[in-house]
Amino acid sequence: MNPSQRHKARHFAMQAIYQWQITRELPSVIESQFLEDQPIGNADREYLHDLILGTITHIDEVDNVYSPFLSRDLSDLDMVDKAILRMATYELLEKKDVPYRVVINEAIMLAKEFAAQDSHKFVNGVLDKVVKKMTKDEEPKA
Repeated sequence: MNPSQRHKARHFAMQAIYQWQITRELPSVIESQFLEDQPIGNADREYLHDLILGTITHIDEVDNVYSPFLSRDLSDLDMVDKAILRMATYELLEKKDVPYRVVINEAIMLAKEFAAQDSHKFVNGVLDKVVKKMTKDEEPKA
């Protein structure tokens, strides 16, 4: 696993999820378009595939995990912020081999690159609460 290749995979997966939110095309169609049209270079293609397909396939579960921590209704959320939160939440739920700090840091970097000026603070706050909830739920009951 190469961190740079994973970063590129997240970069393109977030864009694909954003496109899906707008078009509601099949994930396979969106992924094919990205592989054909985007300069993905040496991005981790397997990870890219999994992030796109996994996030979209599990969208209801993913939305239910992070939406309680939003300061506004899910439908009012900026589309870029939503794509980042969806992908990062999926990764937190399903990619247990990836440290949560890496997932959050990558989401913050994507928000700084693609979202509104202070979106990275919002994304950080929401994902931090998701991680706290997940770790609390995983603690053994006394």
